[in-house]
Amino acid sequence: MMYGYNGEILRVDLSRGTISVDKPTPEFYRQYVGGTSLISYYLLREVAVGTDALAPENKLIFATGPVTGAPIGGSGRNSVGAKSPLTNGFGSSEVGGYWGGRTQTRRL
Repeated sequence: MMYGYNGEILRVDLSRGTISVDKPTPEFYRQYVGGTSLISYYLLREVAVGTDALAPENKLIFATGPVTGAPIGGSGRNSVGAKSPLTNGFGSSEVGGYWGGRTQTRRL
């Protein structure tokens, strides 16, 4: 496991009502550092070209970076992304506060 990540990716499928956990390798985290990079990776690989942004096949992804929740100013960031209904392309945003750090350490 790499420092700054808990080594697990939680997947929640609301259509099926299932929850699963992926455990990527440390090399994966070295290649895709940060929330927006993780969002890009999963959207490009798991949402087919031509998928309607409002279709159930689209993914809404919440991701943190390696310093999220650290005692450093500006580190409490959480990225959120999906295929955008506005542009039909990649859309992402960031939110601050305690939520990202709590997500990182699973203290929700």
